[in-house]
Amino acid sequence: MKKLLTVAAALTLSLSAHAAQDPEAVYARACGVCHSGAIPTAPKRGDKAAWEPRLAKGMDALVLSVTNGLNAMPPGGLCTDCSAEDYQAVIKLMSE
Repeated sequence: MKKLLTVAAALTLSLSAHAAQDPEAVYARACGVCHSGAIPTAPKRGDKAAWEPRLAKGMDALVLSVTNGLNAMPPGGLCTDCSAEDYQAVIKLMSE
């Protein structure tokens, strides 16, 4: 039983190590609505000055903000099937 749990844990970690979804596609369907200027407080994609203080908090803090929601952003943003790794990939895309 212990061996089975170890294998299951290893499989779970290996599956969640990378974004499962294309960041560009996630941005287009879930993030771009607000991060393209519709919501003034949402940092725009590619706006390095707006993203700099957010990135300074660290990726874990940013993913937590998306997961829990922050200000006008609802929990999970508008992506109901994103993993933490998906959020990380989209944050990197938007902040570059």
